[in-house]
Amino acid sequence: MSSHAQQARTLVEALPYIQKFTGKTIVVKYGGNAMVSEALRKAVMCDIILLSLVGIRVVVVHGGGPEISEMLKKIGHESRFVDGLRYTDAETMDVVQSVLCGKVNKNLVAQLNRLGGQAIGLCGMDGQLFQAVQLDEKYGLVGRITGVNPEPVENALLSGYIPVVSTVAQGVDADTAYNINADTAAAQLAAAMGAEKLILLTDVRGLLRDPRDEGTLIHVLHTYEVPELAAQGIISGGMIPKMECCVDAIDGGVERVHILDGRIPHSILIELLSDEGIGTMLQKED
Repeated sequence: MSSHAQQARTLVEALPYIQKFTGKTIVVKYGGNAMVSEALRKAVMCDIILLSLVGIRVVVVHGGGPEISEMLKKIGHESRFVDGLRYTDAETMDVVQSVLCGKVNKNLVAQLNRLGGQAIGLCGMDGQLFQAVQLDEKYGLVGRITGVNPEPVENALLSGYIPVVSTVAQGVDADTAYNINADTAAAQLAAAMGAEKLILLTDVRGLLRDPRDEGTLIHVLHTYEVPELAAQGIISGGMIPKMECCVDAIDGGVERVHILDGRIPHSILIELLSDEGIGTMLQKED
């Protein structure tokens, strides 16, 4: 088949998906490897712009762990983790806020704009988008979200912008900002916005029955199967909190959650606009 015919076929295959999702909200949590590699970052940005141009309301929620660690190293401040969460003292919180709400957020916005998108940056303090209380003293200034006000994000979408959200929250129990896990923030925002989908870009193929064998990818997972898979140790380590976020999002009314491999170029487009799902999709029931 000629490449033109192939291209046409690809577009025709995408049409019913575009029709299905146009006007719907999709939240993309962006982090990990897909952020570090220049080529992958560009592929993700192009996907987001394309989805936005076909009328899908795309919201980007980002982390920035590597950049935070790098900046802490520069100022000679050690990164410390407790139960897999970054211990956040006051000095670390200053860095988290500067790096996430400043450098990382604005770089993503600038990159989307350069590639022809219309992006605007928001952080969890803007319009009290994320309100939080301290999660537990042992983590320092790490927050648990108590309220989400999606209005600033909605307003950006209504004005034709792609909102890019950094996950620093406004403290309601103390005069401080809180560091929030980006997966959790994305899940809560998706629920608050009545999103059709939440997409978590990660550094793995999805959920594997055998972590050493990518052929054991679980393509479709139902929320009621999660406790059993956790008990069997198939959901383990860093996948446990990720799955909890996914289940929370679905309990909050999000239709589908996708865990996608951010190392695959254009994984978002392949998952959303083709017949060929490539990650793990979580849903309530058949």
